[in-house]
Amino acid sequence: MHRLGGVGLAAFERQQQSQRSFNELSNEISQAQVQHLHSQLDQFRTALLGFASTHRESIRKDPAFRLAFQRMCSTIGVDPLAGPRKGGWWAEVLNLGDWQYELGVQIVDVCVSTRERNGGLIEMGELVRLVSKLRAVDEGTITEEDVVRSIKTLRPLGAGYEVIDVGGGKKMVRSVVKELDADQAVVLAIAQEESGRVSEEMLMARKGWTPERAKAALENMLLRDGLAWLDAQDEANGVAYWIPSAMHWDE
Repeated sequence: MHRLGGVGLAAFERQQQSQRSFNELSNEISQAQVQHLHSQLDQFRTALLGFASTHRESIRKDPAFRLAFQRMCSTIGVDPLAGPRKGGWWAEVLNLGDWQYELGVQIVDVCVSTRERNGGLIEMGELVRLVSKLRAVDEGTITEEDVVRSIKTLRPLGAGYEVIDVGGGKKMVRSVVKELDADQAVVLAIAQEESGRVSEEMLMARKGWTPERAKAALENMLLRDGLAWLDAQDEANGVAYWIPSAMHWDE
């Protein structure tokens, strides 16, 4: 029994030694892999920095180039327009973090200045046009994608800024804390098609709504949400509603 016990202890010690050896080897391999990964990341970072520095003006001023650059970075999980707290060296090299936040401030400016007439809901194309005018840049310099990305930076404000898809490829930007119900979304979509004008008869004919439903939806937008104007002298129907956020303004 003593001999067998000795053999058992020796085997146990050899097993423990083997385990320690495997652990040491594993640690060495892991460290080598980590060092190799850091080296690759450094090379990748240097290459991106070089590209960004070389093409910085094109990224900042050419919307098509900027969009292609953003998409390229998205495929590799890099956010080139992240703010200074998130982006670090991106913000330093491209100065795009500041550019994006500056754009966000101007979006707020336009949304607040037009809120009295549109109730805090503005059509995306109109917002892009007014922001471009505020920045004194050519049409097309600021894109919808730029606005969408900037609005994401406004979320911490808790002011309700959100991009809303109203169908038909149309988008609107909400700048107040309120939810749109399904009927309001339908009204907005039709208003987009009709340059802002909607009537109960139009909703009943196009959507098969009952008179009660059409009237309730429009009156809610008028009285409860402040998103519509009442035209009591409409030539076609006698009464119609105008949705300012779907109207085109000359400014």
